[in-house]
Amino acid sequence: MLDAIVVGGGHNGLVAATLLARAGRSVRVLERREQLGGAAVSESPFPGVDARLSRYSYLVSLFPHGLLRELGVRVQLRRRSIASYTPSGDHGLLVCDDGGRTPRSIEGDPWEALRRFSALTEGVAPRLFETLTQPLRSREQLQRLVADDRAWEALFERPLSNALEPAFASDLVRGMVATDALIGTFAAVDDPLLRQNRCFLYHVIGNGTGRWDVPVGGMGALTEALADVAAQAGAELRTNAPVLAIEADGTTAEVRTADGVTHAARHVLANVAPAVLASLIGDPASGSAPEGSQLKLNLLLSRLPRLRDRGVAPELAFAGTFHVNEGYEQLQRAHTQATAGQIPELPPCETYCHSLTDASILAPELRAAGAHTLTVFTLHMPARLFREHPEAAKQAAVQATLRSIDSVLAEPIEDCLWHAPDGTACLEARTPIELEAELGLPGGHIFHRDLAWPYAEAADDVGRWGVETARPNVWICGAGARRGGGVSGIPGHNAAQAVLRAGQNSL
Repeated sequence: MLDAIVVGGGHNGLVAATLLARAGRSVRVLERREQLGGAAVSESPFPGVDARLSRYSYLVSLFPHGLLRELGVRVQLRRRSIASYTPSGDHGLLVCDDGGRTPRSIEGDPWEALRRFSALTEGVAPRLFETLTQPLRSREQLQRLVADDRAWEALFERPLSNALEPAFASDLVRGMVATDALIGTFAAVDDPLLRQNRCFLYHVIGNGTGRWDVPVGGMGALTEALADVAAQAGAELRTNAPVLAIEADGTTAEVRTADGVTHAARHVLANVAPAVLASLIGDPASGSAPEGSQLKLNLLLSRLPRLRDRGVAPELAFAGTFHVNEGYEQLQRAHTQATAGQIPELPPCETYCHSLTDASILAPELRAAGAHTLTVFTLHMPARLFREHPEAAKQAAVQATLRSIDSVLAEPIEDCLWHAPDGTACLEARTPIELEAELGLPGGHIFHRDLAWPYAEAADDVGRWGVETARPNVWICGAGARRGGGVSGIPGHNAAQAVLRAGQNSL
Protein backbone atom coordinates (compact mmCIF):
# COMPACT_ATOMS: atom_id res chain seq x y z
CA MET A 1 0.00 0.00 0.00
CA LEU A 2 1.24 3.46 -0.92
CA ASP A 3 1.44 6.29 1.56
CA ALA A 4 -0.24 8.74 -0.82
CA ILE A 5 -1.92 8.97 -4.18
CA VAL A 6 -2.16 12.37 -5.86
CA VAL A 7 -5.12 12.64 -8.22
CA GLY A 8 -4.20 15.15 -10.89
CA GLY A 9 -0.72 16.01 -12.13
CA GLY A 10 -1.04 19.78 -12.25
CA HIS A 11 1.59 21.99 -10.68
CA ASN A 12 0.08 21.74 -7.18
CA GLY A 13 -0.01 17.95 -7.37
CA LEU A 14 3.65 17.88 -8.36
CA VAL A 15 4.57 20.16 -5.45
CA ALA A 16 2.74 17.92 -2.99
CA ALA A 17 4.27 14.76 -4.46
CA THR A 18 7.79 16.19 -4.22
CA LEU A 19 7.45 17.27 -0.59
CA LEU A 20 5.93 13.94 0.46
CA ALA A 21 8.49 11.87 -1.43
CA ARG A 22 11.35 13.83 0.09
CA ALA A 23 9.87 13.12 3.51
CA GLY A 24 10.20 9.41 2.76
CA ARG A 25 6.61 8.72 1.74
CA SER A 26 5.71 6.53 -1.21
CA VAL A 27 3.73 8.61 -3.71
CA ARG A 28 1.99 7.96 -7.02
CA VAL A 29 0.60 10.76 -9.21
CA LEU A 30 -2.31 9.89 -11.54
CA GLU A 31 -2.90 12.36 -14.37
CA ARG A 32 -5.77 11.88 -16.84
CA ARG A 33 -4.17 13.79 -19.75
CA GLU A 34 -1.19 12.79 -21.89
CA GLN A 35 1.02 15.38 -20.25
CA LEU A 36 1.51 16.69 -16.75
CA GLY A 37 0.78 20.26 -15.80
CA GLY A 38 -2.97 20.80 -16.04
CA ALA A 39 -3.44 24.45 -16.98
CA ALA A 40 0.26 25.21 -16.49
CA VAL A 41 1.49 23.91 -19.85
CA SER A 42 3.14 25.11 -23.04
CA GLU A 43 1.76 23.85 -26.34
CA SER A 44 1.94 24.59 -30.05
CA PRO A 45 -1.72 25.07 -31.03
CA PHE A 46 -1.08 26.12 -34.64
CA PRO A 47 -0.13 23.21 -36.97
CA GLY A 48 3.21 23.68 -38.67
CA VAL A 49 4.11 26.75 -36.60
CA ASP A 50 6.90 26.36 -34.01
CA ALA A 51 5.56 28.65 -31.30
CA ARG A 52 5.16 27.17 -27.80
CA LEU A 53 2.48 29.24 -26.11
CA SER A 54 1.45 29.21 -22.46
CA ARG A 55 -1.90 27.93 -23.61
CA TYR A 56 -4.00 28.43 -20.48
CA SER A 57 -2.28 30.08 -17.50
CA TYR A 58 0.47 32.45 -18.48
CA LEU A 59 1.95 34.59 -15.66
CA VAL A 60 3.31 33.83 -12.18
CA SER A 61 2.89 35.95 -9.06
CA LEU A 62 1.74 33.81 -6.14
CA PHE A 63 4.36 31.02 -6.25
CA PRO A 64 6.49 31.69 -3.14
CA HIS A 65 10.11 32.24 -4.08
CA GLY A 66 11.12 30.40 -0.92
CA LEU A 67 9.09 27.36 -1.96
CA LEU A 68 10.74 27.33 -5.39
CA ARG A 69 14.14 27.36 -3.67
CA GLU A 70 13.08 24.62 -1.24
CA LEU A 71 11.94 22.45 -4.14
CA GLY A 72 15.11 23.14 -6.10
CA VAL A 73 13.11 24.21 -9.14
CA ARG A 74 15.30 25.79 -11.77
CA VAL A 75 13.03 28.14 -13.67
CA GLN A 76 13.60 31.79 -14.42
CA LEU A 77 10.80 34.23 -13.67
CA ARG A 78 11.58 37.39 -15.59
CA ARG A 79 10.33 40.79 -14.57
CA ARG A 80 8.37 42.74 -17.17
CA SER A 81 9.72 46.22 -17.85
CA ILE A 82 6.20 47.62 -18.17
CA ALA A 83 3.43 47.06 -15.64
CA SER A 84 0.56 48.28 -17.80
CA TYR A 85 -0.62 50.47 -20.62
CA THR A 86 -4.17 51.82 -20.69
CA PRO A 87 -5.24 53.53 -23.95
CA SER A 88 -7.75 56.37 -24.00
CA GLY A 89 -8.53 57.79 -27.40
CA ASP A 90 -5.33 59.01 -29.01
CA HIS A 91 -3.41 58.95 -25.72
CA GLY A 92 -2.74 56.48 -22.95
CA LEU A 93 -1.33 55.80 -19.50
CA LEU A 94 1.94 53.84 -19.37
CA VAL A 95 3.10 52.53 -15.99
CA CYS A 96 6.58 51.05 -15.64
CA ASP A 97 7.13 48.01 -13.45
CA ASP A 98 9.44 49.94 -11.13
CA GLY A 99 6.73 52.52 -10.50
CA GLY A 100 7.97 54.90 -13.16
CA ARG A 101 5.62 56.66 -15.51
CA THR A 102 5.41 58.40 -18.81
CA PRO A 103 5.70 62.18 -18.76
CA ARG A 104 2.32 62.53 -20.48
CA SER A 105 -0.76 61.93 -18.35
CA ILE A 106 -4.46 61.72 -19.11
CA GLU A 107 -7.55 62.95 -17.33
CA GLY A 108 -5.59 65.12 -14.92
CA ASP A 109 -2.80 63.63 -12.80
CA PRO A 110 -3.67 60.17 -11.39
CA TRP A 111 -0.21 59.39 -10.01
CA GLU A 112 -0.69 60.71 -6.49
CA ALA A 113 -4.05 58.93 -6.22
CA LEU A 114 -2.45 55.69 -7.43
CA ARG A 115 0.37 56.11 -4.93
CA ARG A 116 -2.07 56.61 -2.03
CA PHE A 117 -4.22 53.65 -3.04
CA SER A 118 -1.17 51.40 -3.52
CA ALA A 119 -0.18 52.16 0.06
CA LEU A 120 -3.27 50.20 1.16
CA THR A 121 -1.87 46.98 -0.27
CA GLU A 122 1.85 47.61 0.13
CA GLY A 123 1.65 47.27 3.89
CA VAL A 124 -0.77 44.34 3.83
CA ALA A 125 0.86 42.26 1.07
CA PRO A 126 4.07 41.02 2.77
CA ARG A 127 2.31 40.30 6.07
CA LEU A 128 -0.55 38.46 4.43
CA PHE A 129 1.51 36.54 1.88
CA GLU A 130 3.76 34.89 4.43
CA THR A 131 0.71 33.37 6.14
CA LEU A 132 -0.41 31.47 3.02
CA THR A 133 2.04 28.64 3.70
CA GLN A 134 1.33 28.52 7.43
CA PRO A 135 -1.53 26.98 9.42
CA LEU A 136 -4.72 29.02 9.22
CA ARG A 137 -5.22 31.94 11.55
CA SER A 138 -8.60 33.17 12.70
CA ARG A 139 -10.07 36.32 11.18
CA GLU A 140 -9.21 38.23 14.36
CA GLN A 141 -5.63 36.94 14.42
CA LEU A 142 -5.13 37.93 10.78
CA GLN A 143 -6.58 41.39 11.41
CA ARG A 144 -4.13 41.92 14.25
CA LEU A 145 -1.29 40.80 12.00
CA VAL A 146 -2.33 43.24 9.26
CA ALA A 147 -2.34 45.99 11.91
CA ASP A 148 -3.96 48.56 9.62
CA ASP A 149 -7.63 49.23 10.33
CA ARG A 150 -8.09 51.44 7.26
CA ALA A 151 -6.67 48.82 4.90
CA TRP A 152 -8.58 46.01 6.62
CA GLU A 153 -11.89 47.81 6.22
CA ALA A 154 -11.23 48.64 2.55
CA LEU A 155 -10.09 45.15 1.59
CA PHE A 156 -11.94 42.79 3.95
CA GLU A 157 -15.08 44.53 5.17
CA ARG A 158 -16.71 46.64 2.44
CA PRO A 159 -17.17 46.25 -1.32
CA LEU A 160 -14.08 47.39 -3.19
CA SER A 161 -16.15 50.03 -4.95
CA ASN A 162 -16.36 51.92 -1.65
CA ALA A 163 -12.59 52.38 -1.72
CA LEU A 164 -12.12 52.90 -5.45
CA GLU A 165 -14.75 55.54 -6.13
CA PRO A 166 -13.53 58.19 -3.67
CA ALA A 167 -9.88 57.35 -4.37
CA PHE A 168 -9.95 58.08 -8.12
CA ALA A 169 -11.66 60.86 -10.02
CA SER A 170 -10.71 59.20 -13.32
CA ASP A 171 -13.11 56.53 -14.59
CA LEU A 172 -10.23 55.08 -16.61
CA VAL A 173 -7.93 54.69 -13.61
CA ARG A 174 -10.71 53.29 -11.45
CA GLY A 175 -11.26 50.60 -14.03
CA MET A 176 -7.55 49.91 -14.44
CA VAL A 177 -7.30 49.15 -10.72
CA ALA A 178 -10.64 47.32 -10.57
CA THR A 179 -9.67 44.69 -13.15
CA ASP A 180 -7.49 42.93 -10.56
CA ALA A 181 -10.73 42.20 -8.71
CA LEU A 182 -12.50 40.68 -11.71
CA ILE A 183 -9.98 38.38 -13.43
CA GLY A 184 -11.65 34.96 -13.40
CA THR A 185 -14.43 36.23 -11.13
CA PHE A 186 -17.91 37.08 -12.38
CA ALA A 187 -18.89 39.86 -10.03
CA ALA A 188 -19.62 43.57 -9.94
CA VAL A 189 -17.18 45.85 -8.16
CA ASP A 190 -19.90 46.61 -5.61
CA ASP A 191 -20.88 42.94 -5.07
CA PRO A 192 -22.05 42.65 -1.42
CA LEU A 193 -20.68 39.07 -1.27
CA LEU A 194 -17.16 40.57 -1.65
CA ARG A 195 -16.04 38.02 -4.23
CA GLN A 196 -14.28 40.85 -6.00
CA ASN A 197 -12.39 41.78 -2.83
CA ARG A 198 -11.08 38.26 -2.43
CA CYS A 199 -9.97 38.17 -6.05
CA PHE A 200 -8.30 41.56 -5.66
CA LEU A 201 -6.36 40.38 -2.61
CA TYR A 202 -4.85 37.41 -4.39
CA HIS A 203 -3.86 39.59 -7.33
CA VAL A 204 -1.95 42.16 -5.29
CA ILE A 205 -0.14 40.19 -2.56
CA GLY A 206 2.07 37.78 -4.55
CA ASN A 207 5.47 37.44 -2.84
CA GLY A 208 4.69 40.60 -0.92
CA THR A 209 4.76 42.80 -4.02
CA GLY A 210 1.90 41.68 -6.26
CA ARG A 211 4.20 41.66 -9.28
CA TRP A 212 3.32 39.28 -12.13
CA ASP A 213 6.35 37.68 -13.81
CA VAL A 214 6.97 35.87 -17.07
CA PRO A 215 8.14 32.21 -16.85
CA VAL A 216 11.05 31.98 -19.28
CA GLY A 217 10.37 29.16 -21.72
CA GLY A 218 6.64 29.47 -21.09
CA MET A 219 4.48 27.97 -18.36
CA GLY A 220 5.47 24.51 -19.50
CA ALA A 221 9.03 25.20 -18.36
CA LEU A 222 7.77 25.51 -14.80
CA THR A 223 5.81 22.25 -15.03
CA GLU A 224 8.78 20.41 -16.54
CA ALA A 225 11.01 21.62 -13.72
CA LEU A 226 8.45 20.55 -11.12
CA ALA A 227 8.07 17.12 -12.73
CA ASP A 228 11.86 16.69 -12.72
CA VAL A 229 12.21 17.36 -9.01
CA ALA A 230 9.21 15.15 -8.21
CA ALA A 231 10.70 12.23 -10.15
CA GLN A 232 14.12 12.79 -8.59
CA ALA A 233 12.51 12.71 -5.15
CA GLY A 234 11.08 9.27 -5.97
CA ALA A 235 7.48 10.09 -6.83
CA GLU A 236 5.92 7.87 -9.48
CA LEU A 237 4.32 9.96 -12.23
CA ARG A 238 1.66 8.34 -14.44
CA THR A 239 -0.14 10.02 -17.33
CA ASN A 240 -3.14 8.75 -19.33
CA ALA A 241 -4.59 7.56 -16.03
CA PRO A 242 -8.09 9.04 -15.59
CA VAL A 243 -9.50 8.46 -12.12
CA LEU A 244 -13.11 7.21 -12.04
CA ALA A 245 -13.78 6.76 -8.33
CA ILE A 246 -12.31 7.22 -4.87
CA GLU A 247 -13.31 5.24 -1.79
CA ALA A 248 -11.94 6.31 1.59
CA ASP A 249 -12.83 5.29 5.14
CA GLY A 250 -10.57 7.70 7.00
CA THR A 251 -7.75 5.17 7.38
CA THR A 252 -7.18 3.75 3.91
CA ALA A 253 -8.34 4.65 0.43
CA GLU A 254 -8.78 3.03 -2.97
CA VAL A 255 -8.55 4.93 -6.23
CA ARG A 256 -9.95 3.28 -9.36
CA THR A 257 -8.66 4.33 -12.79
CA ALA A 258 -10.19 3.92 -16.24
CA ASP A 259 -8.00 0.90 -17.03
CA GLY A 260 -9.72 -1.05 -14.24
CA VAL A 261 -6.77 -0.88 -11.85
CA THR A 262 -7.38 -0.10 -8.17
CA HIS A 263 -4.63 1.81 -6.37
CA ALA A 264 -4.51 1.55 -2.57
CA ALA A 265 -3.06 4.23 -0.29
CA ARG A 266 -3.33 5.69 3.18
CA HIS A 267 -4.00 9.20 1.89
CA VAL A 268 -5.49 10.74 -1.26
CA LEU A 269 -4.53 14.26 -2.30
CA ALA A 270 -7.05 15.60 -4.80
CA ASN A 271 -5.55 18.07 -7.24
CA VAL A 272 -8.97 18.52 -8.83
CA ALA A 273 -11.81 20.95 -8.26
CA PRO A 274 -13.93 20.29 -5.15
CA ALA A 275 -16.96 19.62 -7.36
CA VAL A 276 -14.97 16.99 -9.27
CA LEU A 277 -13.80 15.40 -6.02
CA ALA A 278 -17.40 15.25 -4.79
CA SER A 279 -18.34 13.32 -7.92
CA LEU A 280 -15.40 10.92 -7.60
CA ILE A 281 -16.04 10.20 -3.96
CA GLY A 282 -19.81 9.89 -4.32
CA ASP A 283 -20.72 12.88 -2.17
CA PRO A 284 -23.40 15.29 -3.36
CA ALA A 285 -21.87 18.61 -4.33
CA SER A 286 -22.87 21.39 -1.97
CA GLY A 287 -23.67 24.97 -2.92
CA SER A 288 -24.08 26.45 -6.38
CA ALA A 289 -22.08 25.09 -9.30
CA PRO A 290 -18.86 27.00 -10.09
CA GLU A 291 -18.96 29.23 -13.16
CA GLY A 292 -15.98 30.60 -15.02
CA SER A 293 -16.28 34.01 -16.65
CA GLN A 294 -13.58 34.46 -19.25
CA LEU A 295 -12.76 33.98 -22.90
CA LYS A 296 -9.10 33.19 -23.56
CA LEU A 297 -7.52 33.96 -26.93
CA ASN A 298 -4.06 32.92 -28.09
CA LEU A 299 -2.69 34.78 -31.11
CA LEU A 300 0.49 34.65 -33.13
CA LEU A 301 1.20 37.95 -34.88
CA SER A 302 3.39 38.70 -37.87
CA ARG A 303 4.06 42.07 -36.21
CA LEU A 304 2.74 44.17 -33.37
CA PRO A 305 -0.21 46.38 -34.36
CA ARG A 306 0.04 50.15 -34.58
CA LEU A 307 -1.52 52.21 -31.79
CA ARG A 308 -3.71 55.27 -31.99
CA ASP A 309 -1.38 56.76 -29.38
CA ARG A 310 1.70 57.74 -31.42
CA GLY A 311 3.59 58.75 -28.29
CA VAL A 312 4.04 55.15 -27.12
CA ALA A 313 5.79 52.42 -29.11
CA PRO A 314 3.87 49.12 -29.43
CA GLU A 315 6.92 47.34 -28.00
CA LEU A 316 6.31 49.20 -24.74
CA ALA A 317 2.51 49.13 -24.70
CA PHE A 318 2.24 45.36 -25.21
CA ALA A 319 5.14 44.40 -22.91
CA GLY A 320 2.94 44.71 -19.82
CA THR A 321 -0.79 44.37 -19.27
CA PHE A 322 -2.56 46.22 -22.09
CA HIS A 323 -6.00 47.25 -20.81
CA VAL A 324 -8.75 47.32 -23.45
CA ASN A 325 -12.04 49.04 -22.67
CA GLU A 326 -11.62 48.41 -18.96
CA GLY A 327 -12.88 51.75 -17.73
CA TYR A 328 -14.96 51.58 -14.55
CA GLU A 329 -18.29 52.21 -16.28
CA GLN A 330 -17.33 49.88 -19.14
CA LEU A 331 -16.72 47.07 -16.64
CA GLN A 332 -20.07 47.69 -15.00
CA ARG A 333 -21.90 47.85 -18.33
CA ALA A 334 -20.37 44.57 -19.54
CA HIS A 335 -21.30 42.84 -16.27
CA THR A 336 -24.88 44.06 -16.57
CA GLN A 337 -25.15 42.82 -20.17
CA ALA A 338 -23.66 39.41 -19.33
CA THR A 339 -25.97 39.06 -16.32
CA ALA A 340 -28.87 39.64 -18.71
CA GLY A 341 -27.65 36.76 -20.87
CA GLN A 342 -25.95 38.82 -23.59
CA ILE A 343 -22.44 38.76 -24.98
CA PRO A 344 -21.09 42.16 -23.89
CA GLU A 345 -21.22 44.61 -26.78
CA LEU A 346 -17.68 45.88 -26.17
CA PRO A 347 -16.06 43.30 -23.89
CA PRO A 348 -13.42 44.52 -21.45
CA CYS A 349 -10.24 42.55 -21.97
CA GLU A 350 -6.52 42.72 -21.46
CA THR A 351 -3.61 41.49 -23.49
CA TYR A 352 0.07 40.84 -23.00
CA CYS A 353 2.92 39.78 -25.26
CA HIS A 354 5.07 37.02 -23.78
CA SER A 355 7.63 37.14 -26.58
CA LEU A 356 8.58 40.77 -25.83
CA THR A 357 9.95 39.61 -22.46
CA ASP A 358 10.98 36.08 -23.46
CA ALA A 359 11.48 35.30 -27.14
CA SER A 360 12.68 31.74 -26.45
CA ILE A 361 9.16 30.37 -27.02
CA LEU A 362 9.45 31.22 -30.74
CA ALA A 363 11.55 29.33 -33.28
CA PRO A 364 14.50 31.33 -34.69
CA GLU A 365 12.76 31.82 -38.04
CA LEU A 366 9.72 33.33 -36.31
CA ARG A 367 11.88 35.67 -34.28
CA ALA A 368 13.79 36.73 -37.37
CA ALA A 369 10.52 37.49 -39.16
CA GLY A 370 9.35 39.77 -36.32
CA ALA A 371 6.59 37.47 -35.05
CA HIS A 372 5.10 37.87 -31.58
CA THR A 373 2.61 36.06 -29.38
CA LEU A 374 -0.40 37.76 -27.85
CA THR A 375 -2.50 36.49 -24.96
CA VAL A 376 -5.98 37.98 -24.60
CA PHE A 377 -8.08 37.52 -21.45
CA THR A 378 -11.67 38.72 -21.89
CA LEU A 379 -13.71 39.48 -18.77
CA HIS A 380 -17.43 39.00 -18.05
CA MET A 381 -17.92 35.97 -20.32
CA PRO A 382 -19.70 33.61 -17.91
CA ALA A 383 -20.22 29.97 -18.83
CA ARG A 384 -24.00 30.46 -18.97
CA LEU A 385 -23.58 32.45 -22.21
CA PHE A 386 -22.14 29.39 -23.96
CA ARG A 387 -24.33 26.55 -22.67
CA GLU A 388 -27.23 26.57 -25.12
CA HIS A 389 -25.48 27.32 -28.42
CA PRO A 390 -21.75 26.88 -27.66
CA GLU A 391 -20.28 27.35 -31.14
CA ALA A 392 -22.46 30.30 -32.16
CA ALA A 393 -21.85 32.00 -28.82
CA LYS A 394 -18.13 31.38 -29.13
CA GLN A 395 -17.97 32.99 -32.55
CA ALA A 396 -19.99 35.96 -31.32
CA ALA A 397 -17.74 36.35 -28.28
CA VAL A 398 -14.56 36.18 -30.36
CA GLN A 399 -15.83 38.76 -32.83
CA ALA A 400 -16.94 41.07 -30.03
CA THR A 401 -13.51 40.77 -28.39
CA LEU A 402 -11.67 41.51 -31.63
CA ARG A 403 -13.97 44.46 -32.20
CA SER A 404 -13.12 45.70 -28.71
CA ILE A 405 -9.37 45.40 -29.35
CA ASP A 406 -9.67 47.12 -32.72
CA SER A 407 -11.38 50.09 -31.07
CA VAL A 408 -8.12 51.09 -29.35
CA LEU A 409 -5.76 50.31 -32.27
CA ALA A 410 -4.89 52.19 -35.44
CA GLU A 411 -5.50 49.03 -37.53
CA PRO A 412 -7.46 45.78 -37.23
CA ILE A 413 -5.67 43.16 -35.15
CA GLU A 414 -6.64 40.50 -37.71
CA ASP A 415 -4.44 42.26 -40.31
CA CYS A 416 -1.45 41.41 -38.10
CA LEU A 417 -2.13 37.69 -37.64
CA TRP A 418 0.44 35.10 -38.71
CA HIS A 419 -0.88 32.41 -41.02
CA ALA A 420 -0.05 28.73 -40.71
CA PRO A 421 1.27 26.77 -43.73
CA ASP A 422 -2.29 25.70 -44.56
CA GLY A 423 -3.36 29.35 -44.74
CA THR A 424 -5.37 29.48 -41.50
CA ALA A 425 -4.96 32.50 -39.26
CA CYS A 426 -3.15 31.79 -35.99
CA LEU A 427 -5.91 32.60 -33.51
CA GLU A 428 -7.22 30.17 -30.92
CA ALA A 429 -10.14 30.79 -28.55
CA ARG A 430 -11.19 28.90 -25.43
CA THR A 431 -14.55 29.42 -23.71
CA PRO A 432 -15.39 28.34 -20.14
CA ILE A 433 -17.22 25.33 -21.62
CA GLU A 434 -14.11 24.24 -23.50
CA LEU A 435 -11.94 24.72 -20.42
CA GLU A 436 -14.37 22.51 -18.53
CA ALA A 437 -13.98 19.75 -21.13
CA GLU A 438 -10.23 20.06 -21.61
CA LEU A 439 -9.03 20.67 -18.05
CA GLY A 440 -11.84 19.41 -15.82
CA LEU A 441 -12.61 22.92 -14.55
CA PRO A 442 -16.30 23.01 -13.48
CA GLY A 443 -17.97 25.75 -15.48
CA GLY A 444 -14.52 26.64 -16.78
CA HIS A 445 -13.72 28.30 -13.44
CA ILE A 446 -9.98 29.01 -13.45
CA PHE A 447 -9.89 29.01 -9.63
CA HIS A 448 -11.99 25.80 -9.40
CA ARG A 449 -14.57 27.79 -7.37
CA ASP A 450 -14.89 31.30 -5.96
CA LEU A 451 -11.78 32.29 -4.03
CA ALA A 452 -11.98 32.08 -0.24
CA TRP A 453 -10.69 34.41 2.45
CA PRO A 454 -7.17 33.46 3.57
CA TYR A 455 -8.25 32.82 7.16
CA ALA A 456 -10.30 30.20 9.01
CA GLU A 457 -14.01 30.99 8.84
CA ALA A 458 -14.89 28.31 11.42
CA ALA A 459 -13.32 28.05 14.85
CA ASP A 460 -12.44 24.37 14.31
CA ASP A 461 -10.35 25.28 11.26
CA VAL A 462 -7.89 27.50 13.13
CA GLY A 463 -4.52 25.76 13.02
CA ARG A 464 -5.52 23.58 10.08
CA TRP A 465 -4.27 24.00 6.52
CA GLY A 466 -7.42 24.78 4.55
CA VAL A 467 -7.14 21.51 2.58
CA GLU A 468 -9.25 19.24 4.76
CA THR A 469 -12.39 17.45 3.54
CA ALA A 470 -15.14 15.44 5.22
CA ARG A 471 -12.92 12.34 4.81
CA PRO A 472 -9.97 12.51 7.27
CA ASN A 473 -7.55 10.98 4.78
CA VAL A 474 -8.68 12.86 1.67
CA TRP A 475 -7.21 16.30 1.08
CA ILE A 476 -7.77 19.08 -1.47
CA CYS A 477 -4.42 20.08 -2.94
CA GLY A 478 -5.56 22.16 -5.93
CA ALA A 479 -6.78 25.68 -6.59
CA GLY A 480 -10.05 24.98 -4.76
CA ALA A 481 -8.27 24.83 -1.40
CA ARG A 482 -8.88 27.71 1.00
CA ARG A 483 -5.73 29.50 -0.13
CA GLY A 484 -5.84 28.43 -3.75
CA GLY A 485 -6.12 30.00 -7.16
CA GLY A 486 -3.44 30.95 -9.64
CA VAL A 487 -0.14 29.18 -10.29
CA SER A 488 1.15 29.17 -6.74
CA GLY A 489 2.05 25.71 -5.46
CA ILE A 490 0.59 26.86 -2.13
CA PRO A 491 -2.27 24.29 -1.94
CA GLY A 492 0.19 21.54 -2.86
CA HIS A 493 2.56 22.64 -0.11
CA ASN A 494 -0.23 22.92 2.45
CA ALA A 495 -1.74 19.54 1.61
CA ALA A 496 1.65 17.88 1.98
CA GLN A 497 2.11 19.55 5.37
CA ALA A 498 -1.34 18.40 6.46
CA VAL A 499 -0.57 14.80 5.50
CA LEU A 500 2.80 14.87 7.24
CA ARG A 501 1.24 16.34 10.42
CA ALA A 502 -1.51 13.70 10.29
CA GLY A 503 1.17 11.03 10.10
CA GLN A 504 2.95 12.47 13.14
CA ASN A 505 -0.28 12.60 15.12
CA SER A 506 -1.01 8.95 14.39
CA LEU A 507 2.30 7.75 15.80
